[in-house]
Amino acid sequence: MVVPYRHVPSPLDLSDEEILEIGRLINLSIRALEEAMKPHGYNIGANIGRAAGAGIEEHYHVHVVPRWVGDTNYMPIIANTKVVVEALDRTYARLREVIERIVGASVEGGRRGGSP
Repeated sequence: MVVPYRHVPSPLDLSDEEILEIGRLINLSIRALEEAMKPHGYNIGANIGRAAGAGIEEHYHVHVVPRWVGDTNYMPIIANTKVVVEALDRTYARLREVIERIVGASVEGGRRGGSP
């Protein structure tokens, strides 16, 4: 999930710099997932507004979901379907290691390099 620092309900409320940063982070997420998990494809999207299924209407964010041939289509949360059969903390550790290698620095929380 890629989340802007500012709490806004829509990408229309973001600056050009924030939109660019989100795009770069989506690409970084895809690169990290490619290396760590080798998915066959991705679903990338956002739910904007209650009618679209936004859980927190005031906080726009983008989902980057790795997909494999034969997995379940979109993850029916009500049915408690798990697309990735791995503990969340293990997935976090794998992705963090790859992201740190890609960016060449620690990614432990907070802003990096004066980002918006």
